[in-house]
Amino acid sequence: MKHSFIIFILIYAFNAKAQSFKNPESLFDPTPYGFSHASSVKTAGELIYISGQSGGLGKEHLLSPDFRTQPKTALENLNVILNSYQLKPENVMKITILIVDHSSEKLKIWEEEISKVWKDKSFPASTLIPVPKLALDGMQIEVDAVAFKAY
Repeated sequence: MKHSFIIFILIYAFNAKAQSFKNPESLFDPTPYGFSHASSVKTAGELIYISGQSGGLGKEHLLSPDFRTQPKTALENLNVILNSYQLKPENVMKITILIVDHSSEKLKIWEEEISKVWKDKSFPASTLIPVPKLALDGMQIEVDAVAFKAY
């Protein structure tokens, strides 16, 4: 029994250090903008590639004309997929955000919404790409991700 407990503690400690996020002090602090400069994984596991999630709600993919609603919904959709793998936002290592007609106002909304999901500010690495249009009329944002599940 004692050995089982020690093995459990070692596995927990190993997995707890599996992911790391870096923001070197010589670079600007990206956390107010909802991302980290880099992320890494140091253990065996599974990479999960998540296709772009839009701000479309439910199976009907209802798109609100309100920009704030779409990032919030896209992040909720991302979370549904993470949950299907028994993962949390903290398991996301990299995200790419596509925003139609990007502006500083839309960026501020994105930063506010992502901060509600990554409350501890351990943001994944991130790339934001302004685009003129997405796949469907009315889509204003799309977020794809790469997540890691440690074994």
